Amino acid sequence: MNLPDFIAKLPELDVPLPSDPVTTHVFTSEHGLVVFFETFKDIELPMHSHKAQWGTVLEGSITLTVGGDTREGRAGDSYNTPSGVEHGGLITAGAKVIDFFEEKDRYPIKAQ
Repeated sequence: MNLPDFIAKLPELDVPLPSDPVTTHVFTSEHGLVVFFETFKDIELPMHSHKAQWGTVLEGSITLTVGGDTREGRAGDSYNTPSGVEHGGLITAGAKVIDFFEEKDRYPIKAQ
């Protein structure tokens, strides 16, 4: 599935990952940050925590450990990470996910 042009034209984020394994498209508001992630290589996410995050898998698969509970998510599955709960995992190459972050400034937008 290709993302529609109006989403693909959204700004990218300055995430702490090399740009070759992932692209991002971000929509921000005063209420949070919505990010469309597309992965091209497997990405290991180290355990970390921040404010609340909710996401859904559009394509491919991810394996997340949230608060000690490990689950695999496939297209159509969603996940919830409450504020302050440690989480991490594996996002496989080819995965597309949408994440909503409670923090509107979780990641900075890349300079254009």
